[in-house]
Amino acid sequence: MQQKTQLRKKYLNLRKNKYFNIDKSFFLPLVNLIRNKFKKKIIKVALYYPSNFELNVLKILDHRNFSNQEILLPVTDKNNLMNFFSWKKNEVLYVGKFGILEPIKSKPKIPDLILVPILAFDKNKYRLGYGKGFYDRYLNKYLKKFKNIFTVGIAFSFQRHDNLPVNQKDVKLDYIITEKGIF
Repeated sequence: MQQKTQLRKKYLNLRKNKYFNIDKSFFLPLVNLIRNKFKKKIIKVALYYPSNFELNVLKILDHRNFSNQEILLPVTDKNNLMNFFSWKKNEVLYVGKFGILEPIKSKPKIPDLILVPILAFDKNKYRLGYGKGFYDRYLNKYLKKFKNIFTVGIAFSFQRHDNLPVNQKDVKLDYIITEKGIF
């Protein structure tokens, strides 16, 4: 556990110091992957509202392919459980309990695709998050029921770590996208 704590600190500082803006072209490999993966035209895409020098996934909404997708954002409740709710670009958001912008709660939705924030990742497609376990708990619960949820981590290439410490609760992602392509 101590090793993960040290890695979190290292990669938070690294991301803060090396952060750079991206444009919508960052997501072209992902757009092509989605086009090939999903046969239906409209899918439920779970994003996260970027904070703390996270890569700005909202840029994906600038692609015309995403203008008709159902966009979801996470909301955490008082029991520290996370669910996804519908949100449209430019719709009002509210500050959640962790200071992160969240949509209005309505009926929770199960995404077809989840873009997952990352502090660090490794060659095995494991990720290091902030340590609260929101995404791992969500994925462990719902991947058992819905095997077709597609998970894509979003990171800068400098966030790659050789081998992250993992345990049985850590979820391996399907892909990781950086400015250098898809892993």
